[in-house]
Amino acid sequence: MKITRRQFLKTSTAALVAAPAIVRGSNLNSKLQIAAIGSDGKGYSDISKIADHPGAIHVAFCDVDLARMEKALEIQPKAEVFQDYREMFESMDDQIDAVTVSTPDHMHAYISLDAMRRGKHVHCQKPLTHTVWEARQMTLQAAKSKVITRMGNQIHSHTAYRTAVKAIRQGKIGKVKRVHSWIRRTGHGYSGLIDRPKGKFEIPSTLDWDLWLGVAKKRPYGGERIYHPFGWRDFQDFGGGALGDFGCHILDPVFTALNMKGGPFEIVADHTGMNDEVWPAQATVNYLFPGTEYTEKERIRITWYNGGLHPSVAGSHVPETTALPTNGSLIIGTEGSVAVPHIGAPIFYPEENYPEGSIEVVEDLNHYHGFVDGCISGKQPSDGFDYAGPLTEAVNLGNIAQRFKGETLKWDTAALRFTNLKEANAFVSKKYRRGWNIKAVS
Repeated sequence: MKITRRQFLKTSTAALVAAPAIVRGSNLNSKLQIAAIGSDGKGYSDISKIADHPGAIHVAFCDVDLARMEKALEIQPKAEVFQDYREMFESMDDQIDAVTVSTPDHMHAYISLDAMRRGKHVHCQKPLTHTVWEARQMTLQAAKSKVITRMGNQIHSHTAYRTAVKAIRQGKIGKVKRVHSWIRRTGHGYSGLIDRPKGKFEIPSTLDWDLWLGVAKKRPYGGERIYHPFGWRDFQDFGGGALGDFGCHILDPVFTALNMKGGPFEIVADHTGMNDEVWPAQATVNYLFPGTEYTEKERIRITWYNGGLHPSVAGSHVPETTALPTNGSLIIGTEGSVAVPHIGAPIFYPEENYPEGSIEVVEDLNHYHGFVDGCISGKQPSDGFDYAGPLTEAVNLGNIAQRFKGETLKWDTAALRFTNLKEANAFVSKKYRRGWNIKAVS
């Protein structure tokens, strides 16, 4: 719903912040006019980093919880305030050029597809979608709508990842023959075997719980921080656990460096236990992908670990006594290996073969400004949905494999189906709540 100034002052904790209406039908200073959907947490981070681009201005903020508007309005107090993004579009459609989508994962596709169909440029947080099918629809719609898109795995533009990518593509470690990627995190405090919260909890007056649920099945509000605003990532109906949270970050330099385009042939997962509510606390996912011009063979195995699990350095050029980064990837080549920390300079082995100056350090780029620049120029930057869609498909396939512990799932990327275990195909997409269906891109 659209919130009037009076309503906002009554319901928001930000009672001293006003939101005057903008001038209708005008482009403010000829700037890219942006609406932010999701206004606190990662939403606020996205808002603040885009707001310092001189060619952009926020004209609207939307959040299902009005208590989460205050910081955004400090950045742009003239932006209009909404609780339902659909009403925002109905009210301001011709005043919005682009949107940032910074909601829980389960709502990414519904909102982003709607925005692209309306001709809006879209910056959507990672993972791009909650299911494999949704990721494919996002890829198709971006191409059909011919809008500028970018996923919010901002480290894609960081000097560390870019330096590792360029070195691998230059053949600094030879042809890649094996990849390990990991994150120490088990989840966000609710992974493992916990059940759905019991009891009745009072919904905050500032929160529209039905809008928060969106496409998901109805369930009672779970109390402060169980689902909203933070713990949702561990719950299968809303997020993707540790792999969903970090896979599009940590696997990004691997996919970019190897120029990976197709999905895996096979996926098999192991974990410490899960139920029908939350993702496992610890998991290992083995993928077998088609090789590329940068790999040693026609197929390349990539293994994901989370929850404190680590690969060994066996088969690499890393000394046995070396501690690998807490989070990151180990990319093993025929001539050398590189450890790529999650936000940190890559380390090449054997170190004596890579003296100072032997690896070109690539410049750091501003991921958010790159999106705005792309919208203004009409030139698609890297990390658009043509790339982010397939990467997200792979991440979500790993989560499907976790539902079938120990089973080798054979995947047909073109057909978007598993060929050897039909039960797994039920999780390629999902059932949407009545009134919240997502239509396939035609």
